[in-house]
Amino acid sequence: MSTKISRLWQDRRVGNLAGALACALIIAYAIYAERVLGFEPCPLCMFQRAGVVLLGAVFLIAALHQPSTARGARTYGVLLLLAAASPGYVAARHVYIQSLPFGSVPACGASLDYMLDVLPLATVIKNVLFGAGECQKIDWAFLGLSMPMWVLMSVIVLAAWAAIVNLRVRVVAHTPSQ
Repeated sequence: MSTKISRLWQDRRVGNLAGALACALIIAYAIYAERVLGFEPCPLCMFQRAGVVLLGAVFLIAALHQPSTARGARTYGVLLLLAAASPGYVAARHVYIQSLPFGSVPACGASLDYMLDVLPLATVIKNVLFGAGECQKIDWAFLGLSMPMWVLMSVIVLAAWAAIVNLRVRVVAHTPSQ
C-alpha cells in the first residue's frame, strides 16, 4: 500500500492538480474575505488574484496535458515559475507599500474599474503597481502577517512545488514483477 501512495505522490499529474487546487483555495478564501467578511480588495489585491488565477490555470493545463517527456515537463515547470513571478512581484510590492510609514504613500486615487475604463492598460498597470493609500491599509492579519504577505509566502511555496513536480529529473528503478 505504501508503494502505491509513494507512486501517487511522484505522479506529475497529481502534483500539478494539487497546485491547481491550492490556487483555487487561495482564490476561494479571497472571495470569502470579500463577500462574507466584508473586506474591499484594493487594486493590488485584484492584480494578485489575477496572478494566482493564471498560476492555477497553468497548473491545471499541465495536469491535463501530462507531458510524457522530460522536456515537456520542464517546459511546464518554467511556465509555472514565470506564472508565479507575477503574483509574487505584486504581493512583494504590496508588502513593501504596507511597510512604508503612514502618509508616505499618495492618497487614494480612482477605483480600478474607473481607471480601466478611462486609461490605457499600460498606464493602469503602472498606477496600480505604484500603489495608493488604500493599498497601504492593513485590514486583516493572521499570526501578525497581512493578507499580501500570506499571498507572497503561498506563491513562493507554489513556485517551489512547481519546480519539484516538473523540473526534477526522475530516476525510475524497474523492479521485477512477482
